[in-house]
Amino acid sequence: MERYVQIINIALEAVFANRFRSILTALGIIFGVAAVIAMMAIGNGAQKEILDQMKLVGVNNIVITPVIEKKSSTGSEGKGNKMQAEKYSPGLTVKDANSIKAIIPTVAKVCPEVIYETFIIKDGIRSSASLNGVTPDYFGVFNMNLQKGSMFSKKQLDAGSAVCIIGANIASKFFPNEDPLNKFIKCGNLWLQVIGILENRNMGTTTTEDLGISNSNINIYAPVQTLFLRFKDRSVITESSLHGGSETTIFFGGGMASFSSNMEEGGTTITHQIDKITVQVKESSQLNSTVKLLTKMLKRRHSGLIDFEIKVPELLLKQEQRTKDIFNIVLGAIASISLIVGGIGIMNIMLASVMERIREIGVRMATGARKKDIVFQFLSEAILISITGGLIGIILGISISKIIMKATDILTIVSPSSIIISFGVSVAVGILFGYMPAKKAAEQDPVESLRHD
Repeated sequence: MERYVQIINIALEAVFANRFRSILTALGIIFGVAAVIAMMAIGNGAQKEILDQMKLVGVNNIVITPVIEKKSSTGSEGKGNKMQAEKYSPGLTVKDANSIKAIIPTVAKVCPEVIYETFIIKDGIRSSASLNGVTPDYFGVFNMNLQKGSMFSKKQLDAGSAVCIIGANIASKFFPNEDPLNKFIKCGNLWLQVIGILENRNMGTTTTEDLGISNSNINIYAPVQTLFLRFKDRSVITESSLHGGSETTIFFGGGMASFSSNMEEGGTTITHQIDKITVQVKESSQLNSTVKLLTKMLKRRHSGLIDFEIKVPELLLKQEQRTKDIFNIVLGAIASISLIVGGIGIMNIMLASVMERIREIGVRMATGARKKDIVFQFLSEAILISITGGLIGIILGISISKIIMKATDILTIVSPSSIIISFGVSVAVGILFGYMPAKKAAEQDPVESLRHD
């Protein structure tokens, strides 16, 4: 053991005697390890975001949304549009949701949802918000939990009671110093009693409406029947809707909120009673077959018109995850090439070092050093360089990951496995590429080495 400790000390002296060259030799290992850690951190962050989104969209969900057609400004339409005009569709309605639940056997829950953008006001505080009409099943489908209070009861839903459940941000903004439960909040011209507060949810930066995800922290949820009875029901035909729609303005508390009865900006006609239907199937294997049944059923109910769009968020997210996994594997492979290049650099420098120290090798062998001692010495130098480069690379990789997260708002997660793998590979590279120069040094003839200048 004492002999090997002495050889390691000799190797350390050789490395420190040529500090600058040793640092340059280790650069390939440093950047290779840093790149592997940073790439794996980006991959881990992307995977976590996908998993978080899957929790937000719920399990085995299918989202049905209306397709809003815009009026033609020229009055000249193609043959396909004329055929569409000859047919009438009531759009997405609560009856569609009820029929889906009653007819399709693979369906576990059906959640119709109507969404109105309006203003809320309390004690002089006024802010825009989304008022969502939902059923009690909605919160279970989307994994929403209450911080306090209670969910809607069937009695409140059927009666259209003026009650609501508010998001965490709404509670903190409008009720900063009081308990919101049983207090009233005004949404447009409608007063609603707060019966529950949702837990705060970390929605993330990639949350999108395309996946059927809405930010529950800033939403107000009321029974869907309440909004139909007390706020607005787009399926009800009024005099203004017969004349092309007119805007209704509601004044309250010195401010005003406006919405159109059946028209939105840009000449978009809204004939759909509800804005979304979320269908939860019993098993993941039934998603595709259920989508086909839903398409046929809704097409038949809508007079053959495809005025709806069906999406499966879980399948979209899984496809996105597969794409990101492939991308991360490619990036990791590219980053790993840096480690191989670093190993080649170590081998190159160590071979040059052997040629420079042939006389030293001859002196050591003449004074009793064995071949395995020479191998161990030069191999120790290569391993020391790779270990040092690996440690510096770990620090640099963690730093790069944090910089990426702060500069680009991309989530990065440095896992212990990425550090262990990259450091282990760097040591293995040092041993693999350092052995050949060490073996060449040990094979030098002592007599010829002593004559070498």
